Amino acid sequence: MTATLEPLSTKGPKPVISGKRSLSVQVTVYLGVLLPLAALIIAVPFAWGWGLSWTDVALFVVFYAISGLGITVSYHRYFTHGSFKAKPWLRVVLAIAGSTAVQGPVITWVADHRRHHAFSDRDGDPHSPWAFGTSPLAIAKGFWHAHMGWLFERDKSNADRFAPDLVKDPAIRKVDELFWLWTLLSLVVPALLGGLITWSLWGAVTAFFWAGLVRVCVLHHVTWSVNSICHMIGERPFAARDRSANFWPLAILSFGESWHNLHHADPTSARHGVKRGQIDISARVIWLFEKLGWVYNVRWPTPARLAKLAVEEAR
Repeated sequence: MTATLEPLSTKGPKPVISGKRSLSVQVTVYLGVLLPLAALIIAVPFAWGWGLSWTDVALFVVFYAISGLGITVSYHRYFTHGSFKAKPWLRVVLAIAGSTAVQGPVITWVADHRRHHAFSDRDGDPHSPWAFGTSPLAIAKGFWHAHMGWLFERDKSNADRFAPDLVKDPAIRKVDELFWLWTLLSLVVPALLGGLITWSLWGAVTAFFWAGLVRVCVLHHVTWSVNSICHMIGERPFAARDRSANFWPLAILSFGESWHNLHHADPTSARHGVKRGQIDISARVIWLFEKLGWVYNVRWPTPARLAKLAVEEAR
């Protein structure tokens, strides 16, 4: 399944693809994906009896929460779907927090994800697991493509089409341009804190490894699992135009993103886990921000809306 380039025109929608990534950007993508993965592979023998302290664990949890919620609350529910409005200072903080996940600059991430929703599980979707058919081999190929294979393709989603609001925002454009800095800080700050807390160079090295590289890799694969697993298996209690599904084992690690079926049925909803027992940490963070007065016009799901979506599926 490939996106068809639409002809340039002064009328009608802008092209889906805006060109190819440059070689330097493509190399950076490979490094950003493969180096943390290498760190995760090394992690097991590295931690076997040494090389992991409670300081590393604590820093891992803290930075995983900051960067993970930066993806879920910021990049996804706020910038992509407009589930709430935020004060200007928080808007910038959210964009920076999402950048520390090392999943790409905010405008690029949002353009890709809005394109995903525009063509979900159809021709034009950048990461559908159903892109190659339904045979066992096609499904295996589709899983790889949806999970991480699509990242290695050089086509760029057209930001002028899918994220014009962010392109026109000077503050967000600046955060986007400084993605290299947020990536650097995302790896260096844990190391600095590890060194200061333990007052040792080794403490800095292990914190860099665990709270830096391994944390980035784990978060990468949790996020990518929502793209792959949550479009392949799970429950589908709500009406959606695609194969999005709920996959409960990922609920905690994904901060509620794996309640994916409701999200695709009602993309602007600030809460994804709406049924009893469906933990949605991201929604609780948005709720807290609302109570503090930092965000407003939150799009909370209503019982009537949920009932309508569920009934429509059953018809």
